[in-house]
Amino acid sequence: MSVMPDTWIRKMAQEQGMITPFTEAQRRDGVISYGVSSYGYDARVSDEFKIFTNLDSIVVDPKNFSEAGFVDRKTDVCVIPPNSFALARTVERFKIPRDVLVICLGKSTYARCGIIVNVTPLEPEWEGHVTLEFSNTTPMPARIYANEGAAQFIFLKADSVCETSYADRKGKYQGQEGVTLPRL
Repeated sequence: MSVMPDTWIRKMAQEQGMITPFTEAQRRDGVISYGVSSYGYDARVSDEFKIFTNLDSIVVDPKNFSEAGFVDRKTDVCVIPPNSFALARTVERFKIPRDVLVICLGKSTYARCGIIVNVTPLEPEWEGHVTLEFSNTTPMPARIYANEGAAQFIFLKADSVCETSYADRKGKYQGQEGVTLPRL
């Protein structure tokens, strides 16, 4: 299994539509960087957020998830309360090839501020907007900037094609377009 370089990422984005919209070079003029890097792609966070609030003392249950614990905001700057989190989505839509697994890591700019970005792997033949979780581990409110870099995606190309892809399994998050809450 190999980590794929910028040349491969560009080719796959341009010829196969693996990332749309696609930014060919890293942009960083006064923003948290985004676009293709040496061995990855820094995706942007959109302006759609679901911010966790516990006004109604909701219990977080992955088997019976309630939207009542979130408030929706469409904004250029999302403020996450102390020791809380928000869900968002990438600006970019991904279409992963059958012989590729994608790992996502948070941007160091956010990590150094106590803001952790979590994303599960993008499996072979998964496609859609990626739901991002921003955890504010600090005792202070934290800002997330829409349309700026949020997380780096690293593409791992397998030595052989998998027998069963995410699309073959009809994965429950296949084709997600907005901020997607947990599904059972």
